[in-house]
Amino acid sequence: MFDKKPKSYTDLLGKTNRIVEGTVINGDIVSPADFRLDGHLFGNFQSKGKIVIGPAAIVKGDINCKNADIEGKFEGKIQVTEILNIKSKAIIHGEVVCGKLSVEPGADFSATCVMKTNHKPSNTHGQSTEEKTQ
Repeated sequence: MFDKKPKSYTDLLGKTNRIVEGTVINGDIVSPADFRLDGHLFGNFQSKGKIVIGPAAIVKGDINCKNADIEGKFEGKIQVTEILNIKSKAIIHGEVVCGKLSVEPGADFSATCVMKTNHKPSNTHGQSTEEKTQ
């Protein structure tokens, strides 16, 4: 009757991983949860959640995630399916692909940028492609 599953340790504490300032990682990170990086990452990062790159952080590599907030330095290719927030002290060099982009005044944004929406294009006036070709 009361078959509640006990919550896991990460559910009780929240699902945010954190790499503190002074930590250097040489390699790739894959995380299903949100992530805060205040150290240095020389490698790729992949997550189904959000990454926050703190003001002291440096990332050289590729990032693929759902949302991102960047305050530190990033060099590489970043793909964000939803919203990319670039703070005023951020330094971005490379390639950006995102759904929505927010850049605060003062940020160093030296990158190519492609914005992609997640919705499928609709047909003109409700006609199918077959009707248009006839």
